[in-house]
Amino acid sequence: MTVPRFTLNDGYALPAIGLGTWAMSDDEAATAVAEGIRTGYRLIDTAASYGNEAGVGRGIAESGVLREELIVTSKLRGRDQGYEETLRAFETTRRDLGVEYVNLYLIHWPLPRQDKYVETWKAMIKLREDGLVRSIGVSNFTAEHLDRIIGETGVAPSVNQIELHPGFPQDEMRRVDAERGIVTQSWRPLGKGRLLDAPAVVEAAGFHGVSPAQVILRWLHQLGTVPIPKSADPQRQKENFDIFRFNLRQPEMERISAMAGGRLGGDPDTHEEF
Repeated sequence: MTVPRFTLNDGYALPAIGLGTWAMSDDEAATAVAEGIRTGYRLIDTAASYGNEAGVGRGIAESGVLREELIVTSKLRGRDQGYEETLRAFETTRRDLGVEYVNLYLIHWPLPRQDKYVETWKAMIKLREDGLVRSIGVSNFTAEHLDRIIGETGVAPSVNQIELHPGFPQDEMRRVDAERGIVTQSWRPLGKGRLLDAPAVVEAAGFHGVSPAQVILRWLHQLGTVPIPKSADPQRQKENFDIFRFNLRQPEMERISAMAGGRLGGDPDTHEEF
């Protein structure tokens, strides 16, 4: 299957769907990543705070797919923010993953009360300039956070990974990202599974002969975002990956976008993650 790609503002290309590894142990991540890569995933997402970078690296090595074909994403944890701290933390991430470079490196949370994300961003720029990271981005940044790092460095993130799912479509943040040339990625795209039995989703699934999860991931794709579903189950991995053979109709898109709900995770203005 040919997976569409998004061209980022730095010229780098990103597959239109990724495999998440949140809350997996090292052993679980190793098995899930190896299986996911064999299924066809080429974008693998982890974070220092997940505690499974070594397992992800093991899965990459065991997959049988060339490293050059893979896009490996990790994220800097909150306690490692700061210029020198970021450079040191990256070396730990690189060592644990067992890779010479990371394709996409993100600031995990802005932590505005700590007020280190600008210096952290400057360190990320250096990592890219040194060739240790191919592309740099952020996660959970608001318009204010984005405009500050862009204004103080002249460098826009390539990606902003945010909570995004039916019931919380993030219309404003998607607009903010697009205006700044930033690709929006979606974490928790399936809303912890709470959305799979919603009438708008179930009816669309029945019409297209696909699963509710496939409908939601396709909805995210047609919004122009990159979903990062997490699954350790090989069959679900295959199902989640297979979203490029059908198109949701406009009324279906609108019904799903209008679903009630709200944020399930932390608020970027107040959330603290260390």
